[in-house]
This record gives sequence, C-alpha cells and structure tokens, in this order.
Amino acid sequence: MRLRFAPSPTGALHIGGARTALYNWLLARHAGGTLVLRIEDTDRERSTPENVEQILDALRWLELDFDEGPISQVARSERHAEVLEQLLAGGHAYRSTATADDVRAYKAAHGADRGFRGEPEPAGAVRLRVPDEGATVVHDVIRGDTTFAHVHLDDPVIARADGSVLYNFAVAVDDLDAGITHVVRGEDHLSNTPKQLLVLEAAKACGVDAGAPQPVYGHLPLLHGPDGKKLSKRHGAASVQELRDAGYLPEAVRNYLALLGWGSDDDATVLSTEELVRRFTLERVSRNPARFDEQKLRWLNGRYVRELDVDDLTARLEAYTGRSGLRGAVAISQEKIQTLADFWPLAGFVFDGPADDPAARERWLDERGRAVLGDVGAALAALEPFTLEAVREALERVVNERGLKPRQVFQPVRVALAGRAVSPGIFETLELLGREESLARIDRALAA
Repeated sequence: MRLRFAPSPTGALHIGGARTALYNWLLARHAGGTLVLRIEDTDRERSTPENVEQILDALRWLELDFDEGPISQVARSERHAEVLEQLLAGGHAYRSTATADDVRAYKAAHGADRGFRGEPEPAGAVRLRVPDEGATVVHDVIRGDTTFAHVHLDDPVIARADGSVLYNFAVAVDDLDAGITHVVRGEDHLSNTPKQLLVLEAAKACGVDAGAPQPVYGHLPLLHGPDGKKLSKRHGAASVQELRDAGYLPEAVRNYLALLGWGSDDDATVLSTEELVRRFTLERVSRNPARFDEQKLRWLNGRYVRELDVDDLTARLEAYTGRSGLRGAVAISQEKIQTLADFWPLAGFVFDGPADDPAARERWLDERGRAVLGDVGAALAALEPFTLEAVREALERVVNERGLKPRQVFQPVRVALAGRAVSPGIFETLELLGREESLARIDRALAA
C-alpha cells in the first residue's frame, strides 16, 4: 500500500488538511504501507518557502512522519513535459486555441450537457482527448462508485500554451510515477477524479507504467462547525498552529481529528494513537459531514492532560509558557485545567503575585471576610509543621468556630492569595506558597 499526502502550500495547514494527513498516516501505519509527502507547489505566487515550512511544522507538531519526500511538484516539471509530449504524439491530447466563448458556442450548438470537443491546431493550450463512448467510474471506498459519462465531460485543458501543465495532469502523472495505490483526500476533490483517471489511462496507453492498477479512492466528508455550516475561522481555531498556540496536546488532537468521520466498532472516544493505528480502516469512514466542535476537543484534551505524568506535564507547560520551576504549581493545577493555556490564568499568581480583581475583593473581602482572614492568619501562624493536613485542619477549625459554610472561609483566603475567586485547591495553594508567603499575602489583603 502506497499513499500520499499532497497539500498545496498556500497558507497554514487547516484542520481539514490535518485530518486528511492523519487518515493517510493511520492507514499507512495500519497496513505497514508507505506514506509519501508531496508538496503541490504549482501556484508559484502563493507557494512560498515560508508556507511549505508551515506545513512541515504542523506535521512535526502532530507527530505525523512520512516515508518519502517532501517531493516538490514543480521540481518534476521536466517529467510532466515528457509525458505531455507522449500524449500529444500518441493522439491522446491535442493543441487548441479554443476559448471559454468557443466552449459555450459548442454547447449552444450541440446541447448544454454535451462535453466540448475541439479540433487539433498547430498551437495553443493542450487538451486531453476524452472518448465519446463509455464512462469513467470512480471506485470510492467511502462513497461507493460514481460514474461520469464521457459524453458529458469536456476535453479538459491539461497544459497552457507555454507548456506549463495544470493541476489535474501533474497530480495524475505524479501518482502514477510514485506507484500510489490509495488516494485519500477531501470530497471537494471528487470532481477532479475523473479527469485524473482519464490522464492516467492516456498515460498508460502511451506506455507510462502501463500495468499500474487504478488507485483505490477515499473521498473524506466535509467538516462543519457545531452550527452545521462549513467549518471556518468563525468556529474557533482554523489551523494546526492555532490549536498548538491554544494549548492543545498533539495526541489529543490526533484522537479528536480521527473521530471526525471515522468511528470504532465500540464507539470508544478516548483512543491512544497506537489504538487508532490498530483499528483504523477506510471502510468505517462515514460519507456524512462531520462536525468540529472545539468544546468537545477541550473536554478530550482535558482527559489527556489529567492522565499525563506530572513531570511530563511540567515539561510541556514550561516549554509553552517559557517559565521554569513550575512543578509544584502544576501538581496542584492538573485536575483543573483542560489545555496548557489554562494553566497560567489559574496558577500564575503563585509566581507573579495576586491578580487585581476588584469584583472578587468587593464580594469576599467585606467586613466579615476580613474578620475571617484575621482568624485564618492567626491559625496559620501557629501551625507547626506547615503541612497540607495541618492547613486543612486549621481552616476547618475556623469554619466550625465561626459557624460558617466552608466557602465563606475559603473564598476570602483564596482572594487574598490569588487576587481572584478561582485558583487551585486552597489547602494545596497554602502549602505550596508556604507559611511566610501565605501570611504576607493575607496581611497585604487586610491592609488594603
């Protein structure tokens, strides 16, 4: 089995492209096959080295490796020209100066659903000669067979008058030369497939890899947002780099993207990459549009975050934030965060001091709250040793002595320590800050 992922480097790798890369990778690894990375860089204005690097960067972050490539499509221009000449010499293609107006006039004379047929000319663009009889059938594992009657297909332009070939010709020749056996891509490419198959057949008729079988196709369903509309930037993160910057873990993203159109026999949701490789087949990919819901991704990412070893999570957070010495804060925050980006808003006060949240102060550091803080400060000052269990007992004693609800004691302390009404567990926070720093923050809150 030989597959290819063939992005056009015209910008960042979007989520739909990432899913296509993942499905090709999973299928190749499941079958022990080969994955080829081909960069379809024929759009020279938009296909910049920076955009190529964006794609490679996204694949590295997703941890999707490839066995061959990256192969530049433009670098194969001589090969494309060679095959084009073979098609012209064999009568499978011809030069034509026909314009869009000529095509419209032809259809007006022969019927709107009749495919355009031109006459060979000495110069002009190159058109592929489509047979009048028969049909091209696209065998698709996901969508079933789709038949395209030749009589309705125009002779497509496959090269410009200057000899530069067009997309459908280059793709077909590249797939043929690379021995690609399975083409897995978005369903927006379905209309291109009959043209590419006709190029393949013409090339084989001219002796180019004459014995190569037709590839197996799998056209993946579209991605929609939660509202059922085509996925776009308004639905949240639109590219792999945006997911990374938002603090998602690559293994969680792989898991979630795999479920956008594919499902396991038992409807399992949390699947390791190893399990995905073992289970993945094209036959279980749906033809119905899949919905990308970032809230579901957040939930799944939170599952992965909580299952990480503390040292592993610490290393990732230190790389993400550019800060060091985070382990203690990570240990007490792990159960409360869903993404790496959640960590600093939750626990940054440990390192940067209390936040400034007037609403939290007004609600919790009123006269009663300040009296509670005084009692807590006195109780903590007398603790020896200053351990998690001792802190818990001290605060619970204040709760009982004052006859208050726990949060009526814990929240004033939280606001004094963190500056806001949300933080990691209050006992764990006090233990991490230590007696001296905890009392200093309580004193500053009382003095404010």
